[in-house]
Amino acid sequence: MKGDLAALEKKVEQFLAFCQGLRAENLALRGRVAGLEEERQQLVDKIATAGNRLEALMDRLPEE
Repeated sequence: MKGDLAALEKKVEQFLAFCQGLRAENLALRGRVAGLEEERQQLVDKIATAGNRLEALMDRLPEE
């Protein structure tokens, strides 16, 4: 009986450690996602700016 309880206690401790690891990994991934979303938005803004500048240059070209 004592052996069974000790084994169960060990398994519970392992499970808790596993959950803590997953929680830490999840937190790190959330931070990475936030950073990538910010970088994506900056790239979208740059593309929009480049498109606007290109349109402005095309408007300045003489028509054939």
